[in-house]
Amino acid sequence: MATATVVWIALVATLSVFLQGVNVKAATFEITNKCAYTVWAAAIPGGGRKLTKGQSWTINVAAGTTLGRIWGRTGCSFDASGRGNCQTGGCNGLLNCKGYGNVPATLAEYALNQYQNLDFYDISLVDGFNLPLSMTPTSTNPKCKGRITCLSDINSKCPSELKVKGGCKSACARYNTPQYCCTGAYLNNCSPTNYSKFFKGQCPQAYSYAKDDATSTFTCPSGTNYKVVFCG
Repeated sequence: MATATVVWIALVATLSVFLQGVNVKAATFEITNKCAYTVWAAAIPGGGRKLTKGQSWTINVAAGTTLGRIWGRTGCSFDASGRGNCQTGGCNGLLNCKGYGNVPATLAEYALNQYQNLDFYDISLVDGFNLPLSMTPTSTNPKCKGRITCLSDINSKCPSELKVKGGCKSACARYNTPQYCCTGAYLNNCSPTNYSKFFKGQCPQAYSYAKDDATSTFTCPSGTNYKVVFCG
């Protein structure tokens, strides 16, 4: 979890120097559950919501928001006060998330109104995988890179050493070593591993490890709204 956050902070820090004079715009995110099972949607900013099959939840995100992420939690049980636990993706036992969730979790990430008046968005498996999802901008502008997906059933193919109940951890989340997390001596010299290649092979558009920017970061003009769909 911490590694994915560090990667995203580094990306945003690089981009933020270009923000002067940008006309920032807010965005809405429509989150829909098309899985055959209940998913407890989570969003930072936004909170959380229980979504049965076919249900949707819309959040409004302020202009200039960075480090935003949306994910699904599985196997959850909450009491009337909104406290409980989840098998994957839980955030400190709260239905209404106040912070990032636990690994493993498939992440939809975004930063609004960045360099050259663009939004940046991606799907990340740096924290591992728990359910398929897609992320679709509503813009038809040719500068918009369009729909991205991670719809493979990674859980059924997960290497045994990464497999946990309800999900598949990344190598960084499992071993927490510089080689897999792109830290320390590997901060500026981090190459794909057999584990990251497995994730990339399953979901070519998603981040498979921390330095997977070239094939995994997408842009759309600011002012675009987005749809995130669990089980695509």
